[in-house]
Amino acid sequence: MSTVLVTGGAGYFGTILVDRALARGDTVRVLDLNAPEPRAQAVEAVVADVRDRDAVQEACRGVDVVLHNVAQVPLAKDRHLFESVNVLGTANVLLAARDAGVAKVVHTSSSAIFGVPDVNPVTEDTPGKPLEAYGRAKLEAESLCREAAASGLDVTIVRPRTILGHGRLGIMAILFEFVAEGAPVFVLGGGGNTYQFVHADDLADACLLAADRPGSTTYNIGASEFGTMRELLQALVEHAGTGSTVRSLPAAPAKAGMRALSVVGQAPFAPYHWLMYAESLWFDTTKARTELGWESKHSNASALIESYDWFLEHRGEPATGGSHHQSPVRLGMLRLLKRLG
Repeated sequence: MSTVLVTGGAGYFGTILVDRALARGDTVRVLDLNAPEPRAQAVEAVVADVRDRDAVQEACRGVDVVLHNVAQVPLAKDRHLFESVNVLGTANVLLAARDAGVAKVVHTSSSAIFGVPDVNPVTEDTPGKPLEAYGRAKLEAESLCREAAASGLDVTIVRPRTILGHGRLGIMAILFEFVAEGAPVFVLGGGGNTYQFVHADDLADACLLAADRPGSTTYNIGASEFGTMRELLQALVEHAGTGSTVRSLPAAPAKAGMRALSVVGQAPFAPYHWLMYAESLWFDTTKARTELGWESKHSNASALIESYDWFLEHRGEPATGGSHHQSPVRLGMLRLLKRLG
């Protein structure tokens, strides 16, 4: 058992990580702008901003492990927040962990650092070449982690693919809304790009296993069973049985349209979405499986279907939590696409 600090512990993935840490007997403290949800087991809450160095220093006192998950995600679409939260916030956590004598830091990064890879699968040694501000900030945060590790702090980087699972909304709420109403859903081009996701529970397992393993390193985490974007959406519409179908849009005009709607505030797309939706990206997870004994329990399709079923069960309820991933986004002009059915 350890005393664990979960930064971002009131957010979508942070909440799941807190529950998994409690279930294995850890004492848990949360640092977040929002108070964590009530639980049967006590969780200490530090309601503060990760950019507040003094608050982060205080949160790290007496902690064995820091699971660092605070991040502004692509939907924020604010490069200044990406820099101040994802980079400077990470610097605060690393410095505080060092000063407090924390034994282990696990930093949750992002596959966005790779942009569109030249070759798949992507390994831990594939060079990062992000295409947009969010990915650049996450890559810079990784550089800070490596600098801290070189100075003696035990830091492991965990890079997930796009996260799915119960409670995951955000940009996925657009897809789920279309499917629930029997409207068509779209791939760009033929939808033959291979795309990998990861279930939040599988990612939480990887983070906790990484926390238990001494030595600074990096792990790529994604589902073991995955396929093309068209195959994934086809599995979802068949499960839903609402009459929704998978259709193709010409890739170049669709990307331009996604970008234009975002610029005028009529759709929630961030640059990462229009840059990557038609591209292939998947991880080789051999290192995590061999060194951590980690295995994914969920496929792409099962994770997406679980997310959709949760959406149906909670549809119309007020959003909980303060993160982008916990709140459905507004459709804006995308409502017109529903009429194509």
